[in-house]
Amino acid sequence: MNKDKEQTVIMASNIHKSYGKVKAVRGMNFFLEKATCLSFLGPNGAGKTTMMNLVFGRCTRDHHPSSSLDVFGYDPAKNELEIKYLSGVVPQENNLDVELNVKRNLLIYSKFYGIPKGEANRRIDTLLRFMELDDKKDSKIKELSGGMKRRLIIARALLNNPRLLILDEPTTGLDPQVRHLIWNKIRQLKNNGTTILLTTHYMEEAFQLADQVIIMNQGEKIIEGNPKQLLKENIERYVLEVRNPQYFDLLKKHIKDKRIRSDSTSEYMLLYCDDLSCLKMISEKIGSADYHHRETNLEDLFLKLTGRELHERQ
Repeated sequence: MNKDKEQTVIMASNIHKSYGKVKAVRGMNFFLEKATCLSFLGPNGAGKTTMMNLVFGRCTRDHHPSSSLDVFGYDPAKNELEIKYLSGVVPQENNLDVELNVKRNLLIYSKFYGIPKGEANRRIDTLLRFMELDDKKDSKIKELSGGMKRRLIIARALLNNPRLLILDEPTTGLDPQVRHLIWNKIRQLKNNGTTILLTTHYMEEAFQLADQVIIMNQGEKIIEGNPKQLLKENIERYVLEVRNPQYFDLLKKHIKDKRIRSDSTSEYMLLYCDDLSCLKMISEKIGSADYHHRETNLEDLFLKLTGRELHERQ
């Protein structure tokens, strides 16, 4: 990883983290450049949040002679406070003070960074407008919707004008409208120079926001790269989804073309191919209500690389 240190926010080399017999992170290597977004992508238990906690100094990595982790030139194991001063964090949980209103939540938080009251008020007003919450500043937390709470937590994470924004599952459980609003805000932040580290198990979220993705499974990096490039280089372009099992035997008889790759469960069959016309010819043998053509996505790639079976962490 011979990267320009002036342009690199995080450099991680051979990172391991275990909790007893559970190996949460295994040999992780990555770098994150300024004003870009890197996303850890994977299912629950893949090691994404553990890697975030290592970056932010919430836990320490296992000792290994070749292991190193550098964030703004600091080691999180030794310089946790320095890194926190330069960073903002959006955790998975909504940890707002329900006894305070929106503005008081932010004012209390601003004191942790020693922001003068006048400056804090100006920043809070600006951030509430940015997150489209300016009409809610006097509302109690319990009066807010789930989407409003997530937007407020993002505003809170931006109070100290962080150079690095860490987002841990920022849109889990939100409806599509709120999710897209938050995506747009994250894009604006990145365009204005903020560096973003994102964990998500939403494949589309990573595709929409990330310049680079790392697909993780059981603590390990499976693949890394630009999401569009990963799709281009590692999976067929089109897929035919067949959801009616009564056609499976018929399909198996017609899938002899070596250009076609199949994947199936007891409930559906997927046929992958770079030639859409080839898939369309096959679909002509199926009832129109029982199939769907589409382009492949990161979820298809993830399942190709990791399989469809659930795996218990070892």
